[in-house]
Amino acid sequence: QVQLVESGGGLVQSGGSLRLSCAASGSIFSFNVMGWFRQAPGKPRELVADIRGGTTTYFLDSIKGRFTITRDNAKNTLYLQMNSLKPEDTAVYYCSADFVYYNGDYYSDYWGQGTQVTVSS
Repeated sequence: QVQLVESGGGLVQSGGSLRLSCAASGSIFSFNVMGWFRQAPGKPRELVADIRGGTTTYFLDSIKGRFTITRDNAKNTLYLQMNSLKPEDTAVYYCSADFVYYNGDYYSDYWGQGTQVTVSS
């Protein structure tokens, strides 16, 4: 089974940028959808952005215009470019593939271990 490993998190000041990467241990070509989630302490997991079929994207309202999601099938990697970061973006960010939404949560056989993003004010 394909494993997903995130990288690129860290501590950044408000207004700064980070690029998260999600490297897969195998081909991501067959994944219809890939996405980035985040979870802040005491809050539920939320879908930040996803990309379907390589071109169709979804973005959480609060990050529209600031984040970009791309996938590189040749490199088996998913990216999240985060600009104009705000303290409220602080969370652990996870990548996932072929997830489904059911009964208030997301389910998938493919989750990364997460990478911490901390934005200081």
